[in-house]
Amino acid sequence: MTMQTMRVPVFQGEGRLEYEDRPIPQIERPDDVVVKIHACGICGTDLNILAVPPAHKAAPGLIIGHEGVGEVTQVGAAVTTLKPGDRVVIAPRLTCGLCYYCRRGLDNQCTNYQSIGTTVDGAFAPYLRTSERALFKVSRDVAIDDAIFFEPLSCAVGAAARAPIQAGSSVAIIGGGPMGLIFAQLYRALGAGRVMVADIAPYRLNFAKQIGVDAALNPSEVDLVSSVQQLTEVGADVVIDAVGNQMGAAIKLARRGGQVVLFGLRPHDNPAVNQYTITRYDLTIHGAFVGLKPFQQTIRLLESQRMRPSELITHRLPLSELTRGVELMRSGQAMKVVVTNED
Repeated sequence: MTMQTMRVPVFQGEGRLEYEDRPIPQIERPDDVVVKIHACGICGTDLNILAVPPAHKAAPGLIIGHEGVGEVTQVGAAVTTLKPGDRVVIAPRLTCGLCYYCRRGLDNQCTNYQSIGTTVDGAFAPYLRTSERALFKVSRDVAIDDAIFFEPLSCAVGAAARAPIQAGSSVAIIGGGPMGLIFAQLYRALGAGRVMVADIAPYRLNFAKQIGVDAALNPSEVDLVSSVQQLTEVGADVVIDAVGNQMGAAIKLARRGGQVVLFGLRPHDNPAVNQYTITRYDLTIHGAFVGLKPFQQTIRLLESQRMRPSELITHRLPLSELTRGVELMRSGQAMKVVVTNED
């Protein structure tokens, strides 16, 4: 990288990344902010973008990545909330504010949004230029390794707001990947009495045990419904599908009158669901996408240090090894992979 250009991985479509020299972004609009990116987490969305066929759309020619943390280096003339030197994290969806859903207060359903890392250049780069409204200042008392989790944690915070728990509630989480374990950490911080994680990967289950979940269950080895019944007496108060195709299993794990949060996204899967169970046992089913402006409370949660999501990081790689990081995430032998920028 020279003073004028930066070496970045560019999405070329069909799962391909190619490194190119791109100009270091500069201020173009009054609300622009340029951020020197310290590190960026690899997200399930990134894996979906790079899947063949893709399970999430991104425009070829873009720099992907959105779980970035960095330092402000330049600000536009209209920027009022940030200054050079501030540490910031990214809320990647730039909603229009004008469509029907934005004006109904459902900004997560904006029909005319831009998204950092999928429709505009993202954070797998030494520098990012974006709007002031996509950035949130975070205290330097928050370790960079924890701040990296701001965006996925905000999604979990937004989803948990849909299905509030009481102190001592039981929570069952289907899927022990990074998002599933972020939910586990979050619900423990919220006062859950028992947190159970289900997955078929021994690596993930062992990791879940290491971070202190109350039960790590492998449905290929145990009867999941019976196990959750034994642990809770009646079934879980709240069940999270962090996979995206587990609604059928989730409704079997919930107690009567319980709640199911459908969080994972698997657009190509169409599982059959027994609607009778939902009706007969008075279940509440929540679809939870991104959350309705969960960002300020997520900043406060990180600054409280009551959660340390950094314990989910298993690998750190330089930006030049992004492809290897993606392969690690897909291998099932990594939990969270973080890409860093080297000076």
